[in-house]
Amino acid sequence: MKRACVIGWPIEHSRSPLIHGYWLMKYGIDGSYIKEAVRPDEVADFLRSLDRRGFVGCNVTVPHKELAYAIADEREASARAVQAANTLWLEGGKLHAANTDTYGFMTNLDHAAPAWKAHDGPACVLGAGGAARAIVHGLLEAGVDEVRIFNRTRQRAEVLAQTFGPRVKVFDWDARSEASREACVLVNTTAAGLKGAGSLGMVFAGFNPACVVADIVYVPLETELLVEARGEGLRTVDGLGMLLYQAVPGFEKWFGVRPQVTDELRAILIADVEGKKC
Repeated sequence: MKRACVIGWPIEHSRSPLIHGYWLMKYGIDGSYIKEAVRPDEVADFLRSLDRRGFVGCNVTVPHKELAYAIADEREASARAVQAANTLWLEGGKLHAANTDTYGFMTNLDHAAPAWKAHDGPACVLGAGGAARAIVHGLLEAGVDEVRIFNRTRQRAEVLAQTFGPRVKVFDWDARSEASREACVLVNTTAAGLKGAGSLGMVFAGFNPACVVADIVYVPLETELLVEARGEGLRTVDGLGMLLYQAVPGFEKWFGVRPQVTDELRAILIADVEGKKC
């Protein structure tokens, strides 16, 4: 039986076992996927002993993604671009690393809003953390001419921009509404709105009507940002799809089957999110 897991600190909140457990059952695979609470000072030992522990690989969530990247023997381009890894697997006696957050976000965006690049406006990203890095990378790879970053701490945004080059511009946080009005897509990568806490204070009046507003937060599924954007007639994309699609490449690496994200699986996750409110 093949075994995989997700590690983090804390890890109780993870819904990855629900996703992978569904696929294991759907495809009749003799395997398991569990949560492992791993302290930051134990990550290196845990990852270097995956084989001894009986795992073929694992997912990595906060706060371990950067350390997982550093520990890996081989790193895919997706991980190198973001300098962080969320998906690890053993191959040829080596620990391989990828970052599937970019794939998860962009695949969800393409499915939920197929014409999101309908006009040539910039892409705007709120936040400058690890998720922002993955999404900026994806937007640039998709051919967006300019990505604008807005972060409360401008210096952190400038560090991100320097990583990706001249197509990424930094704007003051206070300019986030005005400087996003011609955007083709606006993405929130901050924790604002998580569990209903905090507001981004966006003003969507005057936005290009073709703009798509996406939020990587999925608890609640309908964040204040998305509700406000829809109130101005804009299309919205919730964060649950990113969670679902980012899980696909890892499952294929560990269990040998490319799984499908289905309406049934999405409904299961929605029921779990709405039932637990956490």
